[in-house]
Amino acid sequence: MSESPEITLARDSLKTIPFLAGYTGPIERLGGLTNLVFRVGEYCLRIPGKGTEEYIDRGNERVATEAAARALVSPEILYADPSSGVFVSRFVDRAVTMTPERFRTTPGAPARAGQAFRRLHDSGAIFPARFDLFAMIDSYLAILSTKDVALPEGYHAVLKEADSVRAALSARPLPNVACHCDPLCENFLDTGERMWIVDWEYSGMNDPMWDLGDLCIEGGFGSSEEEEMIQAYFGGEASPSERGRITIYKAMCDLLWTLWGLIQLANGNPADDFRTYADQRFARCRALMGTSDFARAIEAVATSDV
Repeated sequence: MSESPEITLARDSLKTIPFLAGYTGPIERLGGLTNLVFRVGEYCLRIPGKGTEEYIDRGNERVATEAAARALVSPEILYADPSSGVFVSRFVDRAVTMTPERFRTTPGAPARAGQAFRRLHDSGAIFPARFDLFAMIDSYLAILSTKDVALPEGYHAVLKEADSVRAALSARPLPNVACHCDPLCENFLDTGERMWIVDWEYSGMNDPMWDLGDLCIEGGFGSSEEEEMIQAYFGGEASPSERGRITIYKAMCDLLWTLWGLIQLANGNPADDFRTYADQRFARCRALMGTSDFARAIEAVATSDV
């Protein structure tokens, strides 16, 4: 039986990797929205997706992945090609790839994610890139200006409304720390004892509350999952300002990833219906920004002593 084009591509890539050049065993296609990810025996092979070179800094990704591995947050990287972005890591045995449903139904999973974030944020790692929300929005808008894809109606008006967020965060900044910045559920691997985080393409020095707020959205967390994660991360209660930042970033991650989805649409990424993805994220962002909870979150951040 002939192999799929994706498996053939994986075998061709293996030929360029010295310690896997002679591999002839089974190859299993794993997840990934933009990249191609495969299990190759004891290893995991990642091949970058089409168009990712427009917005991914592969040098930063490699440094971040290696630092996260040293912090015991991410699996060890065994090979990385800085020119192509192909890399090989150890496969995490007996780990389950997380989904929103698994986060809701697996006992202790939100807590283990909170603990993994805490290990990362406390690691002292320095990533080359800085994850600047509004600079990234500007960058993505610039990319989209060269493509034939329409923004959701009202996007620029909502971005203007976010000036109050920019002002509050700028007035009371937290020290930037090493952050993952793209906590899609499928980027978490759970052994039941430890949560591992993979895919460091968007990582950078950032406000640590971004990771918590973004995971709340990606995981579709209800109040119980959110509280479990927060309590595990802080080892107790979070301050009103910290909770305010988490709420703010729930909206802001949707504002940003709306544009990311449109770039995928423009690049012809077949992994999802990215028009619907972008429109739904923008609608969710706009809805949250219109609530009294969001207004209180901005007030809590703007008036805090932190």
